[in-house]
Amino acid sequence: MEAIILAIHVTLVITMVVFILLQRGKGADAGAAFGGGGGASQGVFGSAGSANFLSRTTAFLATAFFGTSLVLAVVASNRASDEGQIQIDDSILLEESAPTPQETGDPAFPDVE
Repeated sequence: MEAIILAIHVTLVITMVVFILLQRGKGADAGAAFGGGGGASQGVFGSAGSANFLSRTTAFLATAFFGTSLVLAVVASNRASDEGQIQIDDSILLEESAPTPQETGDPAFPDVE
């Protein structure tokens, strides 16, 4: 379960980086007004659609990233609390008791009756 969430998390991170790098900065509009190249993205996404599509997709990816981060934090916290507890099986302690001298037949401890 944790491995699947971690794989989704890494995929979200890589996709989010790609979408962030595809977006134009706010200063790019001023540079496009002075000479060519401004209409390159209008053919794919529409006149103002590229900023809207990319920003909405980035927001969705960021929300999913925070969600997977939260789930991974909860899983790690549960694992740490489980590992911090000492679990003793009482049945093992009752079964394995030290033998008495009578049971071992040790000559150092003669049978006293």
